[in-house]
Amino acid sequence: MAMYLVTGAAGFIGHWVARQLLEDGSEVDGVDNLNDAYDPRIKRWRLAQIEGHPRFRFMRKDITEQESLSSACAGRRYDAVFHLAARAGAPQSVARPREYIEANAIGTQNVLELCSRLDVGKLVLASTSSLYGAGNPLPLRETADTGRPRSPYAASKKAAEALAYAHHHVHGLDVTVLRYFTVYGPAGRPDMSLFRFVRWIREGEPIVLHGDGSQTRDFTYVEDVARGTTAAAAPLGFEVINLGSDAPVRLGEALRMVEESLGLKARIRHEPVHRVDVPATWAEIGKARRLLGWEPRTGLREGIDRMVRWYLDNRDWARNLVLP
Repeated sequence: MAMYLVTGAAGFIGHWVARQLLEDGSEVDGVDNLNDAYDPRIKRWRLAQIEGHPRFRFMRKDITEQESLSSACAGRRYDAVFHLAARAGAPQSVARPREYIEANAIGTQNVLELCSRLDVGKLVLASTSSLYGAGNPLPLRETADTGRPRSPYAASKKAAEALAYAHHHVHGLDVTVLRYFTVYGPAGRPDMSLFRFVRWIREGEPIVLHGDGSQTRDFTYVEDVARGTTAAAAPLGFEVINLGSDAPVRLGEALRMVEESLGLKARIRHEPVHRVDVPATWAEIGKARRLLGWEPRTGLREGIDRMVRWYLDNRDWARNLVLP
């Protein structure tokens, strides 16, 4: 039976990756510190969906605390580590840059050293399309310039990628870096636009729309992303791979889909675009198709319908989540 370590197991993507590994018959150790980067109630809900599984072991640990993490994992024999724990969100990182550097750079270095200590042969590292900034031609390819990050978040994930490559070069660790594009779906992060749209519209609150809604995003459904993430455990040497939908949609159009799914109209309050934001994202995913045999299966309208259904099913508590 395969055994895996998933950091950030109560996080949005980490939770779905852990679920998929368990469904595939594997044993999973999950690490998460359940911090307050956003409302931890939704993290606890995610964790509750898998915590009772007989092949799941949860460890409440912080990846920035190296000795505590190493002690918790001592003696375990992991076939791969899925390193998904991170501080996410470009706008929030402007106010708290040090926390992002500690979690995303120092935390990643600790996980890399843990891999060496436990003789793990494979690391899958979560990264972000935020690295591409605003100056690259579309669609965004893995070879595009990532040397001009627009936020501390993007800079911290660039550092994580660089540390992973250095560790691969020196120690031979097989590493696949996955750059995720605007992941959404059930039990998503409450700081993400689609989650906020659902919440605000259903509860009759005015929505905040930054700009005129013409910016485009390559929205990618979370279960598709989890499937690509688990596929990335294959031995590849060192690779950087985009996971996106390859189908960018205007934010205003995505808002209209949320309205239609809920059967309600939004009251819109426009605010300026945040300076760390980018006008468009669009993933070129030929590499994911070629190396992972992966492509997205879930269209945006179907994914939004599932997200809305989850919110309505959990509205008794989800409507009270604090939105960052």
